[in-house]
Amino acid sequence: MRVKPCFLALALALSIPSIAQPTDQADTAGCKAEEAALEREIDLARSKGQMLRRRQLAEALVALQTRCKTLAPEQSRAAKIQRLEQDIRELRLELERAEEQLRELKSAAP
Repeated sequence: MRVKPCFLALALALSIPSIAQPTDQADTAGCKAEEAALEREIDLARSKGQMLRRRQLAEALVALQTRCKTLAPEQSRAAKIQRLEQDIRELRLELERAEEQLRELKSAAP
C-alpha cells in the first residue's frame, strides 16, 4: 500500500500531542482550517470509494476536534452516532454494488 506524503505529514502532525491549548483567535482559526481541510479530504476519499482512507481521516478529524475542543461532549457523542450511521449506509451501498457485480458475473458465465 502506497501512502501519500501529505497524508503522512498530516498523520504525524495530528499524532504529536499539543503542548499549548488553542486559546486565541489565531489558534481557533487554525483548528477550523485544519478541520475544513480534513472534511474535504474525507469527501474526496468517499467519492473515490476509498473507505479505509476515509475512516483514517475521520479518526484524524475526531482527534483534531478533541485537541481543539470544538465539540461539547454531547455533540461529540451525537457526531459519533451520525458518523457510524453514515458508515453503515456507505457499507450497505458498497455491499449492494458488490452483490450486483457478482450477479452480473454469474449471469454472464457460460
